[in-house]
Amino acid sequence: MNLAIETTGLTRYFDDFCAVDGVELQVERGNLYGFLGPNGAGKSTTIKMLTGILAPSSGRVSLLGKDPWNAAEAIEIKKQIGVVPEDLALFDNLTAHEYLTFIGRMHLLPTDVIRQRATELLNVLDLEHVGKKLTFEYSHGMKKKLALAAALLPNPELLFLDEPFEGVDAVTSRVIRDLLANFVSRGSTIFITSHVLEIVERICTHVGIIAGGKLVEQTSLEALRQGSSLEQRFLEKVGTTEGASQRLSWLEEGPAGGSVESPTATTPPAGEDHAT
Repeated sequence: MNLAIETTGLTRYFDDFCAVDGVELQVERGNLYGFLGPNGAGKSTTIKMLTGILAPSSGRVSLLGKDPWNAAEAIEIKKQIGVVPEDLALFDNLTAHEYLTFIGRMHLLPTDVIRQRATELLNVLDLEHVGKKLTFEYSHGMKKKLALAAALLPNPELLFLDEPFEGVDAVTSRVIRDLLANFVSRGSTIFITSHVLEIVERICTHVGIIAGGKLVEQTSLEALRQGSSLEQRFLEKVGTTEGASQRLSWLEEGPAGGSVESPTATTPPAGEDHAT
């Protein structure tokens, strides 16, 4: 099996709290892998350990056959991956072109390549109009698009995206989906977290589900569809909060404490047309 990502016993503690508990991922090259879980399940912590931002408490990580926590291999790995992190981590006082130029130079790309790729990315992601506007003035959706442009600029072999569809409009969401599809079609690998299960089910080839820090499911979408939908499997694996389907007692009262009456049919006055 030709794996882009492999972890063995990946674990992370914060004091006495175990945020990620013995996760064993296997992501084959050329796949679009959706990493799913409820809030606080350990998704972002896992991505931080995979990308060299947060050290594991124990366990092993392999990216493209290399160890991101091995000093001799870490720089080589960083040349081959792109990351859109949870907090985006942009430089507030740069324009979009300046920021992408900085990213390109960090990857030692030729100036003409940086210019061409930056122009194309900003055009495709509808950011070419921002001109000399500084990134601290951007909306959240614009910042998300710029972070994605920066991750794609060096043409990475492996791409990590933490909630790439959060805060973006429907048109941009479609553009991003098309970009990711093209990225995977040429043999690259994408590891994505998202709470939008419909999008994950539409674009991903494989999924992993994490709950309470533990990997509770890892399968292909093709195999999953044989028995249920992604939403059904997700809810089965993570469970639902007790009482989630129950009513709130105070909503049985009307606004400002008034009672809610059941609608009843009324009889029109004699002589009126009953048709509406």
